[in-house]
Amino acid sequence: MNNITSILILIFLAITFLQSGYDKLFYWKDNVDWLKEHFAKTPLKNQVPLALLNILILELISGILSIVGCIELLVNNGRIFGFYGAVFSCITLLMLLFGQRLAKDYDGARTIVIYFIPAILAVYWLN
Repeated sequence: MNNITSILILIFLAITFLQSGYDKLFYWKDNVDWLKEHFAKTPLKNQVPLALLNILILELISGILSIVGCIELLVNNGRIFGFYGAVFSCITLLMLLFGQRLAKDYDGARTIVIYFIPAILAVYWLN
């Protein structure tokens, strides 16, 4: 039963981060333009493209590890890739949370917490 729960959360994380990574990759300029405005009054105002690239890489790592973790759980009951997918997901979400708090976007920060709960549960269950 725990495997089913872990697989469902890993699928959730994979969808979340691969879709978000896809959006950043294929709509880079739109994202940079929006984020420059979002972070205009923060210390990140001149670092938006670099910060976005960092988040993009972490999202892709999180999503890919989550997919591989699902496959590993199904094939041989292994938990290594899923565990690291969940850990990278938590790191990514913490970085996003930091950015939202820095920008004083408290509603955006609150939304990230909703994603963090299943990610941290996955770390716990897959450990």
